[in-house]
Amino acid sequence: MTDASSAAAPIKIKAPSPGKYRWVIMWLLFAAMVINYVDRQMIGFLKPTLSAEFGWSETDYADIVFWFQASYAVAYLLWGRIMDKIGARWGLGVAFGIWQIGHILHGGARDLSHFIMARVVLGAGEAGGFPGSIKAVAEWFPKKERALATGLFNAGTNIGAIVTPLIVPGLVLAFGWQMAFVITGALGLIWLPIWLLMYRRPREQKKLSATELAYIEQDPADTVEKVKWTKLLTVRETWAYALGKFLIDPIWWMFLFWLPDFLGKTYGLDLKTFGPPIVAIYLLSDVGSVGGGWLSSRFMHRGMSINNARKLTMLICALCAVPVAFAALASNLWVAVGIIGLATAAHQGFSANLYAFPGDVFPRSAVGSVVGIGGMLGAIGGMAMAKYAGYILDQIGTYTPIFIVAASAYLIALLAVHLLSPKYEAAKI
Repeated sequence: MTDASSAAAPIKIKAPSPGKYRWVIMWLLFAAMVINYVDRQMIGFLKPTLSAEFGWSETDYADIVFWFQASYAVAYLLWGRIMDKIGARWGLGVAFGIWQIGHILHGGARDLSHFIMARVVLGAGEAGGFPGSIKAVAEWFPKKERALATGLFNAGTNIGAIVTPLIVPGLVLAFGWQMAFVITGALGLIWLPIWLLMYRRPREQKKLSATELAYIEQDPADTVEKVKWTKLLTVRETWAYALGKFLIDPIWWMFLFWLPDFLGKTYGLDLKTFGPPIVAIYLLSDVGSVGGGWLSSRFMHRGMSINNARKLTMLICALCAVPVAFAALASNLWVAVGIIGLATAAHQGFSANLYAFPGDVFPRSAVGSVVGIGGMLGAIGGMAMAKYAGYILDQIGTYTPIFIVAASAYLIALLAVHLLSPKYEAAKI
C-alpha cells in the first residue's frame, strides 16, 4: 500500500531529444573556419621569412594586410546580400572555392604586388565565410542555441590558428614556402564537395526528423520577406552590430597578423620556436569562444533575459581584455602568452555573442545583409589598424600603443551596442 503523499507525487517524464542533425551542420562550419584561418594566418606566420627574402619594411607588410582587408570589406557587404538571396549552401560553397584559389596563388608570388593580388582574391572569398556561417546558424538553430552554435563553429578559427604553427614549419622546411601554400590549399578543397552534398535548408533535408524541425522552428515565424539595404541602414540595431564589429574586429586582425612578429622581436622566437606559445594562445581563445557562447546560453536557461544575458557576458569578456595593455611590458614569455591568451579568449567570447545579435533581433531574411554590413565596417577598422600598426612599428618600434588600443576596444564596443540597442528588442522593419 502506498501513502497519500507518494501517490500524489508527480511523475516526471523526460522530454524526447529533438535530434542532433543541426550539430552536424555546425561541425561542417567549424571545419570551414579551421581551413579559413590556416589560409588567413599563414602570411603572418611567414612574415619574418618573407620579409627577409623580399626586403619588406613594416609599412610594406601593413600594405599587404591593408589590401586584403579592403577586398574583404567590399566583398563582405556583397556576400551578406548574396547569402540572403541564394542561401548558405551555394553562397558559402562559392566563397570557399574563391578563397582557396586565392590561397594557392600565394605560392606563385614573386614580389610585393603579387602578394597583394593574391591577398585581394583571398579576401574576396574569405569575406563570405562568416556571412554564410551565420546564415546557416540562423536557418538551423533556434535563438536560444545560436550563441552556443556560433561560439562552437567560431572556435574553428582558433583551431586553424593552432594548426598553422604545427604544420607550416615542416612544410616550409621540406618543400619551401611556395609549396606550403599550394599543399594546404589543395588539401582544404576536400571540404567543398562534402558541404555541397550534406547541406540543405532544414525543410529540404530528408535526414531531419519532424521533432528536430519543430525544435528549430520554435521561434515566431518571420513576417518580413525582403529587406532593402537602404532600409537596414536606417535601423539602430544595424549600427549597434556594425559599430561593435568596427571596434573589435581590428583587434583580432592585429593579433592574427602581428603576433608572430611580436613574439619574434620581443622574445627571439623564429619559425621553429613560434609553435608552443601560439598554440597556447589560441587554445585559450577556443575556451573563450565556446565559453562565451555557453555562458550567455546558461544565463538564459536560468531565466535571465536575452538582453541581460548577452550584455553581461560581453561585459565579463571586455574586462578580461583590459590587462593586454601591459603585454608588451612582460619580461617573461609565458606571462605575455597568458595575458594575450586571456585577451584573445575575451575577444572570442565577446564575438560569439555579438555574432548572435543579428539572428536575435532581425528576421532571418535580413540576417546575412546585417552581418555583411557589420563585417564591412569591421574590415574597414582592420584597414585602419593595419596602417596604424605599420606606422607605430616603423616610427616607434614598440607594441605598447597598439596593445593599449586593444585593451579599451571591447568596453567601448559594448557601450555602443547598449546605447543603440538598450533593450535588445526586435528591430522595427
